[in-house]
Amino acid sequence: MTKDEMILELSVMTEETDNATLSIYLNRAADGILNRLYPYAKDDEELSVPRKYHGLQLEIAAYLLNKRGAEGETQHIENGIHRNYGAADIPEEMLSRITPYVGVIGG
Repeated sequence: MTKDEMILELSVMTEETDNATLSIYLNRAADGILNRLYPYAKDDEELSVPRKYHGLQLEIAAYLLNKRGAEGETQHIENGIHRNYGAADIPEEMLSRITPYVGVIGG
């Protein structure tokens, strides 16, 4: 999926229309995925999210977009609606779907 296609799909999912905002949240989602996928990658390595994780990238970006303004909220109860957030970042439940890629040192 191209970046433009992902921006369009994320826009439909979240009703956000600012492409710059959508791009930022897609990048944040990509960073989260890549940090889990390649835990020992060097900072200067150019990595991209594999195609099989594009759907997850969209889900994470939508999650982060929809949580704007409520980052880190631990509990909110109003008119029968209950909200709890354990962390201000990507939930472990989403990241647990990623299988890290690691190698063996030496040879």
